[in-house]
Amino acid sequence: MAVALDAVWVRVKGVCKQNGLLILSVLAVVIGCLLGFFLRSKNLSEQEVKFFQFPGELLMRMLKMLILPLVVSSLMSGLAALDAKCSSRLGLITVSYYLWTTFLAVVVGIVMVLVIHPGGMAQKEDSEDSGKPIMSSADALLDLIRNMFPANLVQATFQQYRTNSVPIMKTPMTTVATSLTETTTRRTLIYGIQDDNGTDIQNFQLDLTPPPDVVMRTLPGTSEGMNVLGIVIFSATMGIMLGRMGPNGSALVNFCQSLNEAVLKIVAIVIWYFPFGIVFLVAGKILEMSDPSAMGKKLGFYAITVVMGLILHGLFILPSMYFFITKKSPIVYIRGILQALLISLATSSSSATLPITFKCLLENNHIDRRIIRFVLPVGATINMDGTALYEAVAAIFIAQVNNYELDFGQIITISITATAASIGAAGIPQAGLVTMVIVLTSVGLPTDDITLIIAVDWALDRFRTMVNVMGDALATGIMAHICRKDFIKEGDGVSYLREKKNRHVDKKIHAPTCLHHYVGRFA
Repeated sequence: MAVALDAVWVRVKGVCKQNGLLILSVLAVVIGCLLGFFLRSKNLSEQEVKFFQFPGELLMRMLKMLILPLVVSSLMSGLAALDAKCSSRLGLITVSYYLWTTFLAVVVGIVMVLVIHPGGMAQKEDSEDSGKPIMSSADALLDLIRNMFPANLVQATFQQYRTNSVPIMKTPMTTVATSLTETTTRRTLIYGIQDDNGTDIQNFQLDLTPPPDVVMRTLPGTSEGMNVLGIVIFSATMGIMLGRMGPNGSALVNFCQSLNEAVLKIVAIVIWYFPFGIVFLVAGKILEMSDPSAMGKKLGFYAITVVMGLILHGLFILPSMYFFITKKSPIVYIRGILQALLISLATSSSSATLPITFKCLLENNHIDRRIIRFVLPVGATINMDGTALYEAVAAIFIAQVNNYELDFGQIITISITATAASIGAAGIPQAGLVTMVIVLTSVGLPTDDITLIIAVDWALDRFRTMVNVMGDALATGIMAHICRKDFIKEGDGVSYLREKKNRHVDKKIHAPTCLHHYVGRFA
C-alpha cells in the first residue's frame, strides 16, 4: 500500500513539475472569473476598477513589448536560412493552406447562422454610437493595401494608416444667380391663430429653408497600434534578400538569430508572471461588463451561434485536417500548446500570444525552428479563422435582425469578402469590428448596426482568438510534416533541441580526434 502511494505521489509530482505553469494558468483563469463576479456586488468606482486592473495591464504591456523584436528577428533569420526554392515552396503551401482553412471557417459560420437563425430572437435598439461616420468599404480595402507598404517603418511600429471621414458643409457662393435660387427655394409661411372668442389673432411666421449640403470628405489619418502586416512584409522581403546575399549578409543574419534567442530567454523569465497577471486581467474585464442578464436576453442566441461555430471549427475540423495530413494525434499536439491557448483567452490578442506560441512549439512539440520562424508570424498576421467565422455570422445576423432576405449570390459574396477582410484584421483586440464594414457594405447592409453586437464582442473576441492561435499552431505542425524532406536535404531536419544535443555530442567526439591529430603531428 505504501509503495503504491509513493508511486502515485511520484507521478503527481512529475506531472506538476512538467505542467506546473499550465496548472497555475488554469487556476488563474478560474480565480479571475470568481473574483470578478464577486467584486461586481461591491459596486467599485471607475477609478478603483482601473487600479485593480493594473497587474493585468502590466501583463499586456510585457507581451506587446516582445512582439516587434520577435516578428522581425524570426522572419529575417528564418527566411535567410532557407534557399530560394525551399522558401518559395514553403510560402506557397503555407498561404494556400491559410486561405483554405479561413474559407472553411466562413462556410461553417454561414451554415450555423442559417440553421440556428439567431436574428429572429434579437431586438434592435438605437445605440449611442449609431449615426457616427464609419469608414466605407473601398477606404477599408485601400487602407489594408496601404498598410502593406508603410511609408515610415519607425512609425509602423506604433501606428497604422487609417482614412478618416470628416463631414463638411457646403457654403454656396453669394452671387446673383444664387440669390434668385434662394428666393425660389426659400418659402415663408404665415399662420394666423384665433382664440376661442375669435377676437385676438396671433400670427406666426415659419421660414422654410432647404437643409445644407453635407459632404463626407476622406482625409489621411492614423490609428494607434502596430502595423504588423507592413512589418511582416518588410521583414520577409529582407530575409529573402539576405539569404541571396550569401556571406555578405551573414552578419545581419547572425544578429537576428541572436536577437531571436534572446527574446525567447526573456519570454522564459516573463512567463512566470502570467498566472498572477491573468487573475486581474480576467476579473477586470468582468467588472467592466454591463448587465449580463439583459445582454443575454438580446444577444444570447447570437453568442451561442458564434461559440458553437468556433467549437466545431477549432476542435473538430482543424484537428481532423492535422490528423489526416500528418497521421499523428492532434490531442498530443494541442496539449503542448495549451499554455498559448490560455494566454490568448486572457489577452484576446493573437499577436501578443505569439512569443508564447513560439516557445510552446519549440520546446513542447519540437517543431523545427526554421519552420516556426516563417509560418507562425505569417499566420499571426493573415490566418484569422475565428475572425472570418465571426464576421460571416455577424453579417447574416444583422441581415436577419433587419428582416433582409439574402439570396445565394449574396451569401457567396459574404463568404468571399469575409475571407478577404479577415486577412487584414490586425492581431489586436476587437480588430474584426473595423473589417466588418467591408463585409456589410458588400451586400448593402447598414454599417451602423455594428453597434448591435458590440455588447458581447469583448467576450466572443477571446474565443475566436483561441481558434486563431490554434489554427496557426496546427498549420506550423502540418508545414513541418509536408516540408520535412526539403529541410533534410538542406541540412538536418530535426528540431532545435535535438540540434543542441548533437552539438554537445560532436564536441565530445571531435575533441579526442583533434588531440590525436596534434599528438601524431608532433610525434
